[in-house]
Amino acid sequence: MTEHELFLKNVALLSHDTTVDEESVPCATSSLPSVETLSEIVDLVKGLVFPGYFDERQEEGALREYHTGVKLERLSALLREQIRFAMRFQKADVTDATVAADTRALRFIDRLPELRRVIYTDVRAIFDNDPAAHTMSEVVFCYPVVQAMIHYRMAHELHTMDVPVLPRIITEMAHSATGIDIHPGATIGEYFSIDHGTGVVIGETTIIGHHVTLYQGVTLGARSIQGDPLRRDDDTPRHPVIEDRVTIYSNSTLLGRITIGHDTIIGGNVWVTHSVPPYSRILQSKALDVSYTDGAGI
Repeated sequence: MTEHELFLKNVALLSHDTTVDEESVPCATSSLPSVETLSEIVDLVKGLVFPGYFDERQEEGALREYHTGVKLERLSALLREQIRFAMRFQKADVTDATVAADTRALRFIDRLPELRRVIYTDVRAIFDNDPAAHTMSEVVFCYPVVQAMIHYRMAHELHTMDVPVLPRIITEMAHSATGIDIHPGATIGEYFSIDHGTGVVIGETTIIGHHVTLYQGVTLGARSIQGDPLRRDDDTPRHPVIEDRVTIYSNSTLLGRITIGHDTIIGGNVWVTHSVPPYSRILQSKALDVSYTDGAGI
């Protein structure tokens, strides 16, 4: 087989959907959501929430209002398109998908002032919890949790509107960039802080109250019982409930639908699979200091 024939053969094979393709991508023949466009949507929201931080600095007054209006119009147009693609990806009727996209895009635009307010509470919490942060502007510029929370709070709004697939793409973009994995279905209150952040995992049905602080490596996960696998269509809550003013230190793992009472401290490297009352202190046992001579006992 010549090189030309080899290319022609594989062009033909790669240009047509197989049975596996059809099972993997339900609507492969229709337009699919675009990661590149969703990245632009996130950038537009960042520019609206933190004017001047993540885009060209604009003048104040009427000029700022003009650029805000331009961004909102662009955001609305892109959201309508991507939500429509997402709805059709889930085999929704074309007309229904268009109506749903228009409605949900406008609802998202209307939620932006509240989304901005809540994100600023996160910035405040991060600043208050970290003496290494000198200004709140430094937090916005430098701290990966701010990026993760912008993505999460955007995605959560879309998730509550029953927009398929887009919320997961948006949070996974932040996961790839920051190492912070937050499912858009999780419910997170105000003044939320993650210090450092790498390796944090927050599952789909997690509920987190206000003024909660997590450190790196914390997992709020589900228990998987062999022989009784969790079904994808099962809405049973399976992740922890973290009440207000709880601090969870690095590399601790909390599994299952347990409740961590308010004003509790969970120490580092702790494994918790049971509920604890408010004002608890869950810590490791003290290390046992044992001395050996000439390698004895090792």
